[in-house]
This record gives sequence, C-alpha cells and structure tokens, in this order.
Amino acid sequence: MTKQSAGHLIVESLKRHGVERVFSVPGESYLDVLDGLYNSGIENVVCRQEGGALYMAEAVGKATGEPGVAMVTRGPGASNAFVGVHLAWQDSTPLVLFVGLIPFEHRMKEAFQEFDPYAWFGTQTKRVFVLDEAERASEVVAEAFFAATSGRPGPVVVGLPEDVITEMVDRPVVPRIPVTEGSVSNEEINDLKAAFAKAERPAMLLGGPRWTAEASKQVTAFAEKNGIPVITDWRAADRIPGNSSVNAGEVGYGRTEESLAVLKDADLLLLVGGTLSDVPTESFTVRQNPDDVNWIVNIDASLRQHSGAVTRQILASPVAFGQAVADLDLGEHPDWTSWREPAVEAHRKVSQIPDNTGTNAEGTADMTLVMEEVLKHMPEDTQITFGSGNHTAWGHRYFPNSFYPSQFSVRNGTMGYSVPAAVALSLEDKDRFVFSIAGDGEFLMNSQELATAKQFGAHPLILVMDNSQFGTIRSHQEAHYPGRISGTQLANPDFGVLGEGYGGYGARLDNNDDIERVISEAMKATQEDRIPAVVHVVVDRSKVMPGM
Repeated sequence: MTKQSAGHLIVESLKRHGVERVFSVPGESYLDVLDGLYNSGIENVVCRQEGGALYMAEAVGKATGEPGVAMVTRGPGASNAFVGVHLAWQDSTPLVLFVGLIPFEHRMKEAFQEFDPYAWFGTQTKRVFVLDEAERASEVVAEAFFAATSGRPGPVVVGLPEDVITEMVDRPVVPRIPVTEGSVSNEEINDLKAAFAKAERPAMLLGGPRWTAEASKQVTAFAEKNGIPVITDWRAADRIPGNSSVNAGEVGYGRTEESLAVLKDADLLLLVGGTLSDVPTESFTVRQNPDDVNWIVNIDASLRQHSGAVTRQILASPVAFGQAVADLDLGEHPDWTSWREPAVEAHRKVSQIPDNTGTNAEGTADMTLVMEEVLKHMPEDTQITFGSGNHTAWGHRYFPNSFYPSQFSVRNGTMGYSVPAAVALSLEDKDRFVFSIAGDGEFLMNSQELATAKQFGAHPLILVMDNSQFGTIRSHQEAHYPGRISGTQLANPDFGVLGEGYGGYGARLDNNDDIERVISEAMKATQEDRIPAVVHVVVDRSKVMPGM
C-alpha cells in the first residue's frame, strides 16, 4: 500500500461510504483533510457559518438516511456547530461532524481555541471519537458512520488533532459496517392480527427515523387495505400521503381536536418508527395510563424518549415492518368506519385552502393566498423546508406531503433552519423544486447561506413571512402577560432587495393583487433561470395562524 496522510485516508474513507458532498467552514486545524478533498470528487460546499453548515448536513441526513457530513474548526467553529448537533440528536438524524483540534502535545494547557470534545458533545451525540492514532483514521470513519445510522440514528463527532492527521500511514480503507433493519417474526404478525381483531378503536401513529419512500408506501398500503386510521407525529406528516383515505392528521402543535381524540381514545395504538414523547402527548398528559395498549415498532431497543405503557415492542425499522405488512390482510374485525371518518374528514377540511380568507390590513398580503398560488404551480416532487415559529403553520396545514421525504423541519424547535435546509436539498437534486417558508426572525439567522446557494448552484424559493415580530413568543406573551409586549418586536430590512444582493431574484409582496405575478416570476427564476428567489411577504401581524 502507498503511504498517505491520515487526513487523506479520511477522505478516501468518505468516498468508500458513498459521500458525494460535505458542508464546511474552513479552519487551519484540519488543512490536511481539506487538501485531501482537492480533486477527490467529493464536493466541498463552503458555507458562511458553522450553524448553517450543520443544518445543511442534517437536511441531507433526513433526505437520504445516510449521514450528512460537516467539517468545522476547533473552539468557536465547534461551538457554532453545536446547534446542528443538538438538532440531529433530538430529531434522530444521522450526521457525522469532523472537528479540527489543537495539536496533541498542546493539550491541557488552554491552548488557542482548545476545548474538550467529550465534555462539549458527550451528552448530545451517540459517540465522540478523537483520532489520537493516525493508523485508525479509516477505522474511526467506519465506526462513526455505523454509530450514526444504527439503531436510533443520531450525530457523531470525530475530533481531528491537526498534527495527527498529517502523519503518514499505510493502512487500507475500511469498508462500511452493515446496519440491521431488524425483523418481524411470524409470531409477532399473528399476535398483532389477534390484537387488531378485538380492537374497536385501533390507530397507527407514524413518525421517527429510518423511513424510506418504499417503507412509506408499504405501511400506507397496509393501513388503507385494512381501514386503520393513521395519525402522524409532529413534523412527520410525510410518512403517509396527505390525501390518503386513512390519514387522520398530525398530532402535536397545531393538531385538530379530532386527531388528538384518535391518539387519546384508541384502544390499540400501533406506533411505527417513533415514540410517545412530550409533543404528541400534550406535555405528557395524554396516553400515559399504564393500561393503555401500545404496540411499538422501533429499532431502538432502549426506546429512548418514549413515555407511557409498552404492551409489545417489535424490534424493527419501518423498512422491515413495511416489508412484513405491505400485503397483510387482518381478516375479520369490527367495523372501524365511524371511528375513523370524523378525524379523516377533519384533516381533509383543515388541509384545504378556504374560499374566504377574510380581510387583511392595508399594506399587507395574505399568506394563505400566497401559499395557494405556489401550490397551483409546484411540481409533484416538491420538497418544503421550515424551521420554527407560527409561520410554519402554513406549511403544516396546506402543503400536500404527497411522498416521502417531502417535509423537512425541526422537532427540537431550532430557528434558522429553513434557508440552509432548502439550499442543501436543492444541491441534492438540482432539477427538483424546493421552497421554504421562513419567518422574518428566523430568516435573518442564516440568510447568508443564500451566498452559498448562488456559489454552488442551488435555487430554492424562499418565502419570508414578515410580521415584524417573533410571533410565537408574542403569542405566549399575550396569553400570560396581556398588553405587556417585551423583547419580541422587530424592524426588518427589505428582504427582496437582500435576495437580489445575493445574486438571486427578489420581490416584495404587500398586497394581494401582485401575488400571481410575483410568485410566477419567482418560480420562473428558480426553475428556468436556476437562481435562488426571495419573496418578502408583508403580512397582517394579527393573523398569526391560518384561519385566525
């Protein structure tokens, strides 16, 4: 074997694991890895801030099921990256973060930008590695990818001391370690059929990681064939098509009362992929009875994050479960029509654009009408991104989620995700239409990644909903401290001009008459001119949610 540096061996190992793109902010602490990326065939997407780089990598992890890869430097770079690590941890997203470190011999002297990777990241990652032996470079990459994808996926951090990665080694590239999907036994299938046979109010709750497009189709087919109402976890609405005959809506923030009733009143709940965490259970107040019948299909043997009874666990991923039940006929069972239809009908109704959106204040545009115009023209394979805030309700309510994966958001409630996630998805498939709904506060947290979009050829459409406030917190203030608004009001720039400044299309919408023209121009810019587009939608600040 020809000798090469440990840093170059890391890059060769990434290629062996099928990595096509990494997201980075450069630093002198990992120069040898950057040199290894030169002419490697792996695209190095240079981002403008580490938080944006991590959000991009996390979106790739959600989209592909393979670890998104990010690279940052020590100290300040690592601290900026932490927000994306926390997101990947709570959202169960496979991610591998490489962090350059100080030289080995400088440790424990408070050297320039020194920090302890184990102390910083140990509670929010599946594993933390520090490459102290150059010979283990490829082995550590393989172990990091395995840890990130196996069981319940999550983030892994690999520390790279700048002197260790320049050492010359003659070790081979270690192949990827296979990850099991688990399995569903015949006994488990028979027992599940028996449980459904006596259930009068069964339901399925879909969510969590380890889904594929095929698994979504197979689990949907099982539910539709047998008439089982399906609810989805918060920000997991794309696990089943929005127009499915058994889709009973999403639980969590913004849910309908009918969807919540399905979760609350089911005498048999089959969870696939996810768990009962605080959000679907209304802060651990719903479905917490020890006598509740909960069958849980989850590849995580520890059921981390689950609260409530566990009647039976099937140790399998949605992939393995989908393969086992796609053609399964449950046979004779009670008629579930009257139990299923109220929630299904409520979901259909709330997902439709209303005929009358009411009036809005002068100098503003109606966000519901803007969404309606986008939906008219978008292709079937469109993907949507949004971060956190009341503005996301327009995506939750009206985006059709006709396939998996189509909805990209954050279960940990982080802001600033919408733009970098849209950039990453546009880079993953440059022929796909990607659009994002960003709040005015959230947009400015990572709007600089539009420069990354222009540089690397991403072309998403970004709708910036401007109500000149942190709307979610304002709503909480009105509820708990009425009339005492503090720390939530914003003075904003012209976001359309900002979009033009980054080399894209930009426009300002402050009336309903211009909606059709502006959205048409924006979609042409993204689809034909292949440039990012920013539409600044000035909205009535009293309309904090659709229908309000």
